[in-house]
Amino acid sequence: MDRREFLNLSGVAALVAAAPELATIASAAELSPPPTDAPWRTFEIVADVEIWPQDVPAKLWLPLPQYRDTDYQRTLDIRWSGNAAKTGIYRDPKYGAPAFFAQWDEHSAAPKLEVTQVIATRNRSVDLSRSGEPHYVPREELDLYLQPTAHIPLGGIVRDTASKIAPNASADPLTRARAIYEWIVENTYRDPKVVGCGTGDIRFMLESGNLGGKCADLNALFVGLARSIGIPARDLYGVRVADSATWKSLGKSGDVTRAQHCRAEFYHPRFGWVPVDPADVRKVILEEEKDRLLPLDDPRVKLARQTLFGAWEMNWMGFNTAGDTKLAPETGKPLGHFMYPYAEGARGALDYYDPQNFRYRMSARELKV
Repeated sequence: MDRREFLNLSGVAALVAAAPELATIASAAELSPPPTDAPWRTFEIVADVEIWPQDVPAKLWLPLPQYRDTDYQRTLDIRWSGNAAKTGIYRDPKYGAPAFFAQWDEHSAAPKLEVTQVIATRNRSVDLSRSGEPHYVPREELDLYLQPTAHIPLGGIVRDTASKIAPNASADPLTRARAIYEWIVENTYRDPKVVGCGTGDIRFMLESGNLGGKCADLNALFVGLARSIGIPARDLYGVRVADSATWKSLGKSGDVTRAQHCRAEFYHPRFGWVPVDPADVRKVILEEEKDRLLPLDDPRVKLARQTLFGAWEMNWMGFNTAGDTKLAPETGKPLGHFMYPYAEGARGALDYYDPQNFRYRMSARELKV
């Protein structure tokens, strides 16, 4: 446990001892996980982007929903308006990450773009208690998610750490993946000072001993540790689009401009791609209550820890699994992840974390159909 977290938790314990009434928490009987049999829900997500005239000519890449429909997410419509000289939908050649591309020439006076996406989602859950039938995934897909990237190296301290967490190489991949998941929940922490969703630089995290970060850090750590011992794993980048049915901290509706969230998956031969999200367990610990950290034995944390190994509440839209890649048409630099609008102007890349020369807004609402 991080020393700061220990001190915070110690302070909470003292406060509770002095005033027990402040320690009221929901009982386990009052909590229930998001329903696995929930019906499909439909959401409209609108992204508005504006680039300052002094930055033209300019190019923009806007992440779009996964290009392949799944049993938990479907794309129903994509439409756009604006004054770009060139537009199109492209997929990055390595990961197939879909992007809406727009380009403005040097004569554009007020570059603007609005893209509307309509998707349907339903809660995702894999029953890990069943024996499971062999689940086929093409070998080239599995090989892709066993490769190192610039932010996710697989040798050295990464493999050494994974081997200590899950030392039995002959154990079922489910057991080893679970051990990594539990280790991350136990040993990392969500750091609110990290900008955006983090960078996912897992070597730095392990070498420095600073295991704090946000979703793109903590879930990348799961992915890297799993890959390093031969378990195909990947990040899935996206954005929250609705409030959670169970946890206050795990949802966002209305203005979702800063609601980006990265999740993770690992592959098992009997279950296919299994959803996990240890980073959101740490988010519940930090953010479910405004004034205090929740302990690991809090019912809300325990429920999140149990649920988020094998299930996702789909109040969230998945974009892509692209890491450390150049998009199409090719960007000027590789992106560590692609879940924010990315733009390049006359003076180079524009900072999507702190945009001063372009701005964007994303809004989400549920449609009753």
